[in-house]
Amino acid sequence: MGIKVTKFGGSSLADEKQFEKVKAIIEADPERRYVVPSAPGKRFSDDIKITDMLYACYDKAKHGEDFEAEFALIEKRYNDIIAGLGLSISLDKEFEEIKIAMKARMGRMYAASRGEYLNGKILAEYLGYEFIDAAEVIFFDENGKYAAEHTEYILSERLKNVERAVIPGFYGISANDTIKTFSRGGSDITGAIVAKAANADLYENWTDVSGFLCADPRIVKNPRPIGVITYRELRELSYMGATVLHEEAIFPVKSAGIPINIRNTNRPEDAGTMIVASVSGHIEEENSNVITGIAGKKNFSVICLEKDRMNEEVGFGRRVLEVLERHKICFEHLPSGIDTMSVVVEDKLIMDCKDELIADLYEETQADSIDIESGIALIAVAGHGMKNMKGTAAKIFTSLAAANINIRMIDQGSSELNIIIGVNNDDFEESIRTIYAAFEGWNA
Repeated sequence: MGIKVTKFGGSSLADEKQFEKVKAIIEADPERRYVVPSAPGKRFSDDIKITDMLYACYDKAKHGEDFEAEFALIEKRYNDIIAGLGLSISLDKEFEEIKIAMKARMGRMYAASRGEYLNGKILAEYLGYEFIDAAEVIFFDENGKYAAEHTEYILSERLKNVERAVIPGFYGISANDTIKTFSRGGSDITGAIVAKAANADLYENWTDVSGFLCADPRIVKNPRPIGVITYRELRELSYMGATVLHEEAIFPVKSAGIPINIRNTNRPEDAGTMIVASVSGHIEEENSNVITGIAGKKNFSVICLEKDRMNEEVGFGRRVLEVLERHKICFEHLPSGIDTMSVVVEDKLIMDCKDELIADLYEETQADSIDIESGIALIAVAGHGMKNMKGTAAKIFTSLAAANINIRMIDQGSSELNIIIGVNNDDFEESIRTIYAAFEGWNA
């Protein structure tokens, strides 16, 4: 029998009705042996996530304020789920331990992690699976960095002796024996870690959408769903704003060659999106799409340096980047020409130091001119089919020109996996709609 690791997000486990859907999904496939739950999410639009409720309680505890009323609402959420599922489990002992720990100021990470911990306890009882506390099998080193090798060894050894288990997402244990969490949405990462340790055949990530879409549905009406996407394409799109999956969740399973399947808990009949190392062997119509997806972000600045014979000057680029490093500024892209070098950074990173930054760059490089243009939006057009289709870039630029949209910057790597276009912030949404319309139905 194969092994599938299933991770369920907060919306998938928000109440007892969602728990029932999750159990039906798991029991529909005996290969779904290891389950990673998030904390209960919103039940309706104005609801509050359990994690946010725990943060609020801890903030009150830290200031010596009474938080009993707020914590009672957390207890009610969990007890309502337990009662709705007809379970006999009691979390009263755990509730008391959490309140004592909050009063002792055990930390915000500890407080936040209890949402997954408690949900994991309930889900394990409901499924009849063994409960494995993530603090026993997921480790961080003394620098707060995820300890991959140690975790993989301990967790894989533990899973060898457990046929079916629930492992809460989002947290682990640090080198000083305190609870440490991944960044927000980190249950995705836990799921990937468990999948690698279990040597799973597939990592299923169940959420409230049926996989990735070719573009943001808030910008493009009814965008095409993505059936198959590569890890590299997903990295490009996730970095540029696509948020279905935590981008750090890719790495554990990518190194092990384990595919990820994004599925919809509320529509389990939908195939969702398959994330793979290579599209080779997957259905032909998926291979035929020239572009896989379009995503982007606003509010960037382009620092443009001009200097005659820049290309003959050894170390010019290094000096530019050293100035940025001194100002603690990360760069996004480095499009350049023979006598020009452009550095793309986030607006917010240079907002308070533009004059000083320009002065330092002049001093280090003796550039002929330095200009900074702000208010730029970056759009990534990604697709494994782009390198095999002539005229892809021309189609992008022609469609934008026809829509009277001025292109401020172009950057394309040698891999031909993606093209980055810079436009004015005001043209961001219309640019995405225009590019999408140009490529919809244009297949290789």
